[in-house]
Amino acid sequence: MNFLSHYYFDKNESDSYKVLGAVLPDLLKNANKNWKLFPEKTSEKLYHNSELKALITGWKKHLAVDKIFHNTSSFFYHQHELKNHFTTILAGTPIKPFFVGHVGYELCLDHLLLKYKTIDINRFYKHLKSIDYKAIEEFLRINDIVETDIFLKYYSSFVKEAYLGTYIKPESISYALKRICMRVWATPLSDYKKEEMTKVISSYISLLDENFMFIFDEIEALLINE
Repeated sequence: MNFLSHYYFDKNESDSYKVLGAVLPDLLKNANKNWKLFPEKTSEKLYHNSELKALITGWKKHLAVDKIFHNTSSFFYHQHELKNHFTTILAGTPIKPFFVGHVGYELCLDHLLLKYKTIDINRFYKHLKSIDYKAIEEFLRINDIVETDIFLKYYSSFVKEAYLGTYIKPESISYALKRICMRVWATPLSDYKKEEMTKVISSYISLLDENFMFIFDEIEALLINE
């Protein structure tokens, strides 16, 4: 799931460090795709204060949510359907339709959460703004990431730009998909292909619109048993 969908499961959380922990795996991946962290395997004794304990709690929740989500019938169905829609558009490019279908479905869910105000995005960013960078640095160093300045620079920009709110527009989703693809494949999508992707996304959002909360309800019910 993407940032806002993960935040849905912490929308009533008061601990900002738990909120950050639940989106930290994706933030780190965006900051440097070569970083490989497994904080959940690190001795819990190293997370010696309330901030670090909250970060690892949020991190583990992220893993639990993604594990459930990626094994639901809804995920398999919708990423496959979107893959089929994107296959023709992406013909002639090295970009894998499966990848775009996967990420595209996740971004559509974020869009719908914004559309129906199911989450408070301002509250989300308020949580992230309140974080003490020293806690992030210590968490990263515990997990053998010494280039903490790289992440903190990215994190500061992420919070300042607050671009997740733009996902309310389907064209912003296709733009985000284009940027995400460029991290993996050097060949950028043409403006025409991006416009065609926007059409697919707009159409698919309409299809998801009526029952999109089903996936969140399903995950929430299964999380209780984790």
